[in-house]
Amino acid sequence: MNTMQPKHAISLALLCISLTQLQAQTAPSSDEPKSKHEQVNMVKLNLTGIALKNYSLQYERTLSRKFSVALCVRTMPGTTLPFKNAIVDQVGDDDPDTKNTIETFELSNFAITPEVRLYLSKKGYGRGFYLAPFYRYASFKTSTLNFDYEGTGTSGTISLSGKLTANTAGLMLGAQWALGKHFSLDWWILGPHYGSGTGDFAGKSSRTLTTEEQTDLRDQLNDLDIPLTDKTVNVNANGASLKLDGPWGGIRAGILLGFRF
Repeated sequence: MNTMQPKHAISLALLCISLTQLQAQTAPSSDEPKSKHEQVNMVKLNLTGIALKNYSLQYERTLSRKFSVALCVRTMPGTTLPFKNAIVDQVGDDDPDTKNTIETFELSNFAITPEVRLYLSKKGYGRGFYLAPFYRYASFKTSTLNFDYEGTGTSGTISLSGKLTANTAGLMLGAQWALGKHFSLDWWILGPHYGSGTGDFAGKSSRTLTTEEQTDLRDQLNDLDIPLTDKTVNVNANGASLKLDGPWGGIRAGILLGFRF
């Protein structure tokens, strides 16, 4: 039986070591996306937001098996309140001023929401249940915030226009599944957020208001029931202004259909 020469054994050992090192350098880490098998980018459309006249897109980038980052942009063009008729029916005819405000009110909004996701499932790579701390900047605009006022033998309506901006932070609980190779379903189960908001609204009268009309309009604005919010009302012969400053919050929820690439 032939015996391997020492120099041949050394050469074979060096070759095995080289191949092992090469494999270690080229094999993907278990904590990194496998680019040949995993799509690390997702663009998603919020399907439930469409029913509320909100249109939002989210981009998500997978960083590792457990982590990803995402950015959501939402917009709503100037439109009446969602489910306006149902709200009006609830108000009824007992409060005609509120009913008229709801019927004529139009609102537009814009929001941008960055977030970081921690996936809890061993599946990883943008799959399974996740927790996502997030920040949201939102702005809301209106030009049809109408208030009626009366004087002796006179009456009128003033329309306030302006913007409210809010900065909030929150935590999302959600779950995401792969639908085949290129599609995904993302369920925002519950995402409460809280922060602060400021608003500034003003309107000019088409004519000079009498003292009695100014008093009635001031009462209308002061009667606005906005819990925990500081409200500053100014009324003069030319019109009125309303400033708001206080807490702001909300809940994110929805179902998104995504495309993976």
